[in-house]
Amino acid sequence: MNPQFDPEMYVGIDVSKAQLDVAIGQEGETWQAANTAAGIQATIQRLEAYPPRLVVVESTGGLEKPLVKALQAAGLPVALVHPGRVRKFAAGIGYFAKTDRLDARLLAWFGFAAHPHPKPQPEPACEVLSELVRRRNQLIEMLTAERNRRSTCPASMLEALEEHITWLSAERDRLTTQIETMLATQPEFHDKDTILQSTKGVGPILSATLQAELPELGRYSHKQIASLVGVAPFSHESGQHQGKRQIKGGRSGIRCTLYLATLSAIRYNSVIRAHYQQLIDRGKLRMVAIVACMRKLLVILNAMIRDMRPWLPKVIPVTLDS
Repeated sequence: MNPQFDPEMYVGIDVSKAQLDVAIGQEGETWQAANTAAGIQATIQRLEAYPPRLVVVESTGGLEKPLVKALQAAGLPVALVHPGRVRKFAAGIGYFAKTDRLDARLLAWFGFAAHPHPKPQPEPACEVLSELVRRRNQLIEMLTAERNRRSTCPASMLEALEEHITWLSAERDRLTTQIETMLATQPEFHDKDTILQSTKGVGPILSATLQAELPELGRYSHKQIASLVGVAPFSHESGQHQGKRQIKGGRSGIRCTLYLATLSAIRYNSVIRAHYQQLIDRGKLRMVAIVACMRKLLVILNAMIRDMRPWLPKVIPVTLDS
């Protein structure tokens, strides 16, 4: 049997703080192991005897990272999937019971049915850059929250609040400088950073975010890359009804950074500005036009990295439906 269509070649692993629940396909064996370095290695040794076509793991707020890293180091293909997708899949097939062991079986079933893409193994420097980008985003969220508290903060606590805002701002700037230094000095990032920042509207933060959080950039088609980020509109039609197309899912952290870069590109990038104005003239809502520009900018950057050439809008063929 072709492994692609053999459900027993797909493995699901449910990760909790204490343990791993492993299921081989829809009818294969199951077992549990401690979520420790020793337990992970023991699980990998058992999996290498098959070997599986794909190991499917849910994102669980970071608990899955040691397992995913170890699976990649062992050369086993692993897909990291969003829990929401898996739960909707479960509801669709009438799979309502929920235990860790059943969840592992469900993940294997989801892998067989959906064929999610394996997660590329990042380079060590890319992991460092990714952690810097994520930490900077966390600081920005905290900084925004603290600034919003100014209007309701008691006078006795205002000085302490301002001190915290000052510290958060300095820490954000320190991380920004560290990110920019990595982009400029690390050979893994320098060439791609030069290409990406040759586009008006793209700065070091978007460049770092794309390189750290979107390793598929330049490897996937324009439709796949737009879907990964969550800027590809989905149709909503049935019979005579034609609903509004909407974007769903994707990597929200990348999308937020891309949104800010697109606002800048609409002002300073002639290609993106012309596309935006064309959509507005056709009666599109402002946010619809911005999302379309986000998609166009992302697709252009994807083509630039694919071909490893800087911003040359006249020779980069990009056609998109609005």
